Amino acid sequence: MVAVPVPLPPYVAHVERVTAAQLPFSWHAGCPVGPAQLRRVRLRYVGFDGKAHRGQLIVNARVARDVASVFGSLYRARFPIRRMLPIDAYRGSDSRSTAADNTSSFNCRYAVAPGARHWSMHAYGEAVDVDTVENPYIQGGRVTPANAEPYADRANVRRGMAVEGGVLVRAFARVGWGWGGRWSGSPDYQHFSTNGR
Repeated sequence: MVAVPVPLPPYVAHVERVTAAQLPFSWHAGCPVGPAQLRRVRLRYVGFDGKAHRGQLIVNARVARDVASVFGSLYRARFPIRRMLPIDAYRGSDSRSTAADNTSSFNCRYAVAPGARHWSMHAYGEAVDVDTVENPYIQGGRVTPANAEPYADRANVRRGMAVEGGVLVRAFARVGWGWGGRWSGSPDYQHFSTNGR
């Protein structure tokens, strides 16, 4: 017998302003964008349990509508997302957030490539990492986060994975965003950004 999907409530996404006080770990003076340029997008997503959940992303105001549109497409396609919390819930720690399989966006930090001393697109609020365990970053054979090792084999496609031509990659492509899964040598399967970097 085929399981019938649970009916979902309508997709909703609300965009709100944020303050520095609401970003205690992800923002600090000297970041390339200020709180006035950022927005909180509160939205519904479908969890791995097939049910509707509420999450939030902090993004650049310029891309808030695009991000809401992307996650609306994912919601309608029932693409599963583990959790969606601002990285401040992890005290600004990218490693703690990714190990928790958390989908997030803004974090004022440098790019993670070895020796990188330039701002990540996350520091501009113009990048989103989705299902970080199912979609690891692979650099020199090292899988990050470490608990994503079972997902290093991209030929074994499972729920929540970003794959070429799949729902997740197509949803971001429709708003013109690039995918880190196409980076040669060090693919970042979780990473989507406005400029592909």
